[in-house]
Amino acid sequence: MLLRDATPSDPLTLLRARVHEAEGRGRRAFALFQAVRHQGPLVWVLPSHVPELPMLRGLPEGVGERLHVIRPEGEVDLLWCVEEALRSAPIALVIAEPDKPLSLTAGRRLQLAAEAGRTTGLLLIRAGAGSNATETRWNCEPAASAAADSTLHRWSLNKNKRGTIGIWTLNWNGASPAVHMVSEARQRHEPQGSPR
Repeated sequence: MLLRDATPSDPLTLLRARVHEAEGRGRRAFALFQAVRHQGPLVWVLPSHVPELPMLRGLPEGVGERLHVIRPEGEVDLLWCVEEALRSAPIALVIAEPDKPLSLTAGRRLQLAAEAGRTTGLLLIRAGAGSNATETRWNCEPAASAAADSTLHRWSLNKNKRGTIGIWTLNWNGASPAVHMVSEARQRHEPQGSPR
């Protein structure tokens, strides 16, 4: 019998031994945030034709030393690399950027590999390219900020097989796992007064 981790109390923690998805313009920031929070070796699987690569010196502290980048030639090889990395028990987090939506069979194979290796997987997908087999799906977008030196992130949990969904706006400096949650504009923290 496979013992599963309990649902984490921190809503931004990805459940271990499962595969998750992130879409939107801020999906790579979300991936780096998760990389900081996962201790141990990290694998990032990028198609060979993608021109953008993680710049090691620009990554949050401690991530570059643990990161292994794999660049397979085609989609079949990419899925094979992801599956094998998920099965490797010492790997903490596997990040992958598939070009095409996963079939239900491919998604289920990745879930089984994550369970076997007790590894967390994060697929960075295009909008609408999600798989029904994944545990959670996040929509990640940058948000405007009044401060000149701050970038806010708006991360929406749109699919969650084990719990509730929600939206979080946070200020993350990109260097540590610490975040500052930001209240919604005009959110009340006291009872509303009686109408006049």
